Amino acid sequence: MVCYLVRHGKDDETVRGGWSNHSLTGEGIEQVNQLGKEIAEAKMDVACIYSSDIQRAKETAMILSGYLKCSVIEMPEFREANNGDLAGMKNEEADDKFPGIYWSALSYDERYPNGESPQEFFSRIKTGWEQFKEKILKKTPKDVLLVTHGGVVEAILCIENGIEFSNKEKHFRALNAKLIPIEIRK
Repeated sequence: MVCYLVRHGKDDETVRGGWSNHSLTGEGIEQVNQLGKEIAEAKMDVACIYSSDIQRAKETAMILSGYLKCSVIEMPEFREANNGDLAGMKNEEADDKFPGIYWSALSYDERYPNGESPQEFFSRIKTGWEQFKEKILKKTPKDVLLVTHGGVVEAILCIENGIEFSNKEKHFRALNAKLIPIEIRK
């Protein structure tokens, strides 16, 4: 079976994402609808859509569920990195209040203010992914979609490809509203 990772559609890039609960932009909704049409035309046999519980991912999952005629199950363990006090803050305001606080600038064990560190983020995703594979993916006869975020996709692909995860370097590019297949061996 295949688990398709899907990064949510485009959201507001003028604010810090992370755990913010902003909706998709108009362009993001169009991206997701285009993916939904492609999935429907391919007649993909998807058992269920699993999704981060953050708004932009949930919205993506709900749109896709209309095309696939399947349910959505929220999974908070697949949220983006917890950027604490910066979540949803306008970029200019964040730069003013928290100068130099960026994902790639954090030390591996350094936390966002009232958030999590890259190390804690990766540990959360690794644990969540391993449990998801064992408890759900290896027992599901059909393919599934996991709608999540760019950082989560990066972490999962590092795990699956045996690459050391780092917040200093990106190994994979997760485009908005595109399928990234992962073959799951049972």
